[in-house]
Amino acid sequence: MNAAIRAQALHASLGGVEVLHGVDVVLPGGKWTSIVGPNGAGKTTLLKALAQLTPSRGAIELLGRDARALPMRERARRIAWLGQNEGGAEDLLARDVVMLGRLPHQEWLGPATAQDHAAAQAAMEQTQCWDWRERPLGQLSGGERQRVLLARALAVRAPVLMMDEPLANLDPPHQADWLRIVREHVQRGGTAVAVLHEITMALHADEMVVMDAGRIVHHGACADTATHRAVERVFGGRVRVREIDGRPVALPDETPAHP
Repeated sequence: MNAAIRAQALHASLGGVEVLHGVDVVLPGGKWTSIVGPNGAGKTTLLKALAQLTPSRGAIELLGRDARALPMRERARRIAWLGQNEGGAEDLLARDVVMLGRLPHQEWLGPATAQDHAAAQAAMEQTQCWDWRERPLGQLSGGERQRVLLARALAVRAPVLMMDEPLANLDPPHQADWLRIVREHVQRGGTAVAVLHEITMALHADEMVVMDAGRIVHHGACADTATHRAVERVFGGRVRVREIDGRPVALPDETPAHP
């Protein structure tokens, strides 16, 4: 298997408390992998550790290279990041926020090139936020801001796209647009990894990593029934995965829990 990201014996702590307990994972290249699990499972910490955005111990390989040995600039060209609840300078224009995604490609203190501007515009058109390119970030709604931040990540044009709760504040039509964007990235040979709370959307991925208590309890194809049962178990039976129109769908189980 062509691995985009490989980690072995990965440990990470927050506030002196270990969150990841020796995680081993291989994320295939040219596919979309979703990461799901209950609150506090370690999903975001795992994603940040793989992206080298939080301190960790263990081996991490990125596109065949030792990720820890990569210069920061080169790593920023290989991974595009979209975090949850990301802020920014509220007075920055939307187009300038997106242009930040081009910094890894620019010379130090050098001007943006025509290629940089073209990449930023293409990303904003892809996420349907080009029309408010002249508006400050602080004047945008939550959904509009999220689309600008997604455009910033797409403007990097990195082979690996890593996203933490990318559907926050997006209405259903724009969630569908996000799904199309991820699929197009993968079809071009890219790799996508996304932490999602929306289990049904996560089941659209090629593969799913199911986490609980800082460990990976299952990793398999989203189409496999073993993956569906793992999702049900990790949520304590409060979610049921059923097939509707040939697609797996996660439904809440309203059966009262027995004392």
